[in-house]
Amino acid sequence: MQKTYHGRCHCGAVQFAAELDLAAGTSRCNCSYCRKLRSWSVRGTSEHFRLESGAQDLASYVFAKGAGLDHAFCRHCGVTLFVRGDIPEMGGAFVSIMVAVLEDAEEAELIAAPVAWCDGLNNNWWNPPGEVRHL
Repeated sequence: MQKTYHGRCHCGAVQFAAELDLAAGTSRCNCSYCRKLRSWSVRGTSEHFRLESGAQDLASYVFAKGAGLDHAFCRHCGVTLFVRGDIPEMGGAFVSIMVAVLEDAEEAELIAAPVAWCDGLNNNWWNPPGEVRHL
């Protein structure tokens, strides 16, 4: 079920709202970048994402040039907030939001949220890696 969640970086400079469905699933990736972040995200649509403040406080990192993924983080506290992308195989434009920055996600919702694993390390994105316990 879609619900409006609010997220922010650690220092509060960047804040957003997004309509998301945690029960529909979240994802974790083992690529070299996501592994370092211990990334856990939930995918939403661009039209259901609102940056409420701090556009000027965002910086971005483009990993895997040509993949069309823009990792947005706060230039002050360094917290990664979301990834914007446009991948036709994934339905086009999307925003993948870091679950850890959702201020009003209830513990029970997070515990119940299904996790899909992506083997980005081996460019086998659509399948889970052989091992995930260390991630």
